[in-house]
Amino acid sequence: MKDLGKNTVSRHRIDPEAAGQRIDNYLVKILKGVPKSHVYRILRGGEVRVNRGRIGPDYRLQSGDEVRLPPVRVAERPPRRAPPADARLELAILFEDEHLLALDKPSGLAVHGGSGVSFGVIEQLRARRPQARFLELVHRLDRDTSGVLLLAKKRGALTALHAALREGRVKKYYLALVKGQWRGPQQSVRLSLHKYVLASGERRVAVNAAGQEAHTVFRLAQAWREFSLLRAELKTGRTHQIRVHLAHLGFPIAGDDKYGDTELNKRLASAGLKRMFLHASSVGFEHPASGSVLTLDAPLPAELVAFLNTLK
Repeated sequence: MKDLGKNTVSRHRIDPEAAGQRIDNYLVKILKGVPKSHVYRILRGGEVRVNRGRIGPDYRLQSGDEVRLPPVRVAERPPRRAPPADARLELAILFEDEHLLALDKPSGLAVHGGSGVSFGVIEQLRARRPQARFLELVHRLDRDTSGVLLLAKKRGALTALHAALREGRVKKYYLALVKGQWRGPQQSVRLSLHKYVLASGERRVAVNAAGQEAHTVFRLAQAWREFSLLRAELKTGRTHQIRVHLAHLGFPIAGDDKYGDTELNKRLASAGLKRMFLHASSVGFEHPASGSVLTLDAPLPAELVAFLNTLK
């Protein structure tokens, strides 16, 4: 065990990059190895002070605040091995400035560690950019989904984009190849989604009226005898939204191992499609600093283009 602060009270000055976040989240981040239960215990007990006053767990830090922490004992942990370098990440940069970073994320790469994945996009980028004072995911993509992924390099950018996402001011478009012949040029689908957990611990999502509202607009881009290529516009951003909506309607995404057609996927794999055919093709939004409209496009990956060519 080691004692954070060497048996003394420690004080932390909040800089602009840390401003805006809740005190409980800030403490969890800086007190690595300390159980969350203990973090909330010292908050409730008034041992954490901001500007010499007591605060609650929901207090939002301001630039210039002085946070006083009591001595906190944390477990000694072996040094964490560095994430493996993935050259694809630097090659996948679509846009970067002092506020934002946008990638064309490859399929098969998780956006963050967890659930059996040691290192995701965010961990690898932080390791490759040790000088970066702030780097956070703006949103997420499923591991097997490729395409545009946004990251914030400043807390202000993260806060602004999260607000834009909540208010529906971010335009997100995907391309999906589905089984079957799509009916009509366009369908607006409003089906609420509910999250649940299997006995194995795997998270799943199902259409359920008691769930969260979910809205997707699907437009037919191209059609074949057995398949349809759809352009999906996300009006809300629920977990697995496009995948579950399409599976529920009877048009599972090609290669989807959670909600798709197992026998079809086996046949597609032997024909060359060894991943899910879902790609985040475009994201449009107002830049959080300049206010100018920014549209970022990621071309369909070569392996998906090659598979479409076999259908022709």
